Amino acid sequence: MAGIKPQHNVFEQLGIDPQSAFGYKIVEPLIRLRKDGVRKVAAALGLPKSIYDRMPFPGPALAARIIGAVTEEKLDIVRKATAVTEDELADTGAFQYMAILHEDRVTGMRNNCREFGMQIEVRCWDSVDARRATPTRLPWETLERLSERILAEVPGVVSVTCAIAPKPPSTMEVV
Repeated sequence: MAGIKPQHNVFEQLGIDPQSAFGYKIVEPLIRLRKDGVRKVAAALGLPKSIYDRMPFPGPALAARIIGAVTEEKLDIVRKATAVTEDELADTGAFQYMAILHEDRVTGMRNNCREFGMQIEVRCWDSVDARRATPTRLPWETLERLSERILAEVPGVVSVTCAIAPKPPSTMEVV
């Protein structure tokens, strides 16, 4: 168990006391479970598969997919990139996939003009329980279509990359 974190979308592990921060207590019974365990509990409780089998479940909210300061503009960008990513990768059979918005701006070209824009990193994983994972070997055509759609449908994005490092040493999420 050493070095493998349980569910990480819990305040206790982030060092946040919800009572003092928000004025209420949160009961987090899933703190000791991992993704596969949370999904099994959700299925046993009768939650629709469309909830517990979607990306990410369980997992951090969109704000955890933004490197750096979270703003409404960045949330809008990652929300749109996530919708495209989920649409394009839904039939891959991957364990988890996501779009991550990087903090650094990158140089691009649009309409014959230089554009200093945003970069989206796509991560797509094969795993059983999220303890270890390997990048899904996606067909080049899928990656091209995904990139083309993100660049066309998400204003301000000029670069799309794909992560290929395994977990560990990488992690599935960025936070």
